Amino acid sequence: MNAPTNEDRIAQALDRGPGFVIPDPRDLPSVKGEVSDAEWKTRVELAALYRLVAMHGWSDLVFTHISARLPNEDGEHRFLINPYGVMFDEMTASSLVKIDDQGTIKQSTPYFVNPAGFTIHSAVHDARADAAFVIHVHTAFGMAVAAQKEGLLRLSQMAMQVHDDIAYHDYEGIALDLDERERIVSNLGSHSLMILRNHGTLTLGPSAGTAFLRLYFLENACRVQIHAQAAGRDHLIYETEEMSARVHGQSAPAFMPGMGDNLVWPGLMRKLARTNPGHDQ
Repeated sequence: MNAPTNEDRIAQALDRGPGFVIPDPRDLPSVKGEVSDAEWKTRVELAALYRLVAMHGWSDLVFTHISARLPNEDGEHRFLINPYGVMFDEMTASSLVKIDDQGTIKQSTPYFVNPAGFTIHSAVHDARADAAFVIHVHTAFGMAVAAQKEGLLRLSQMAMQVHDDIAYHDYEGIALDLDERERIVSNLGSHSLMILRNHGTLTLGPSAGTAFLRLYFLENACRVQIHAQAAGRDHLIYETEEMSARVHGQSAPAFMPGMGDNLVWPGLMRKLARTNPGHDQ
């Protein structure tokens, strides 16, 4: 008998209604001995990334996603994503779900995944070799900027550090249409950050630390913009394209592999160990 598909599990949950309970990730056995060392390392880093996003107040209950690409197995592209119904601050390495680029679950798990998350993240992972980790969030400040016609403005140093690396994607409703993947990829191009209009933000990186750092800069740039705009447009100082390009170039080392991520990631891991241990289970 074939294992239930993601669609099967979603249908079962809908059929059972209030009787369906998402398993507590703390009750799962560890998969450490069942996966390769490379996969386990990625699982631990991704689970940490979920908890860090929650720690910084960027999660949206269970309704956004962070994913990580895995080494190809038998020629298939595979990546890890969150089980639908597990909170970001309780994510564990063993609870993460391995799927392929068709959305098929490729492991034994009691969970299923959100189809909308699959649409967005599979598009980016398949198109970009440097997208080892992809973060998509719905923060209040990010969505507020995503609702503005001009998008992110050159109002702060943080904004200029990422401004010239931001792509934009127009809203198409909840991301359930797989055809949208082509447009996401086309709009993203070679950029490493994206504002999904009327929706949220997205960052990618070759490491968990780089993807996180890009989100940190983008989120804080959006926060500053909304606060600054409260004073009224006539009181704002808009920097030039030339100044923005200069600051973007000055900041490039922060996003180079082995630079900014090595500066922030070890400290973030120490903080996580002090405040919310257990992601490596």
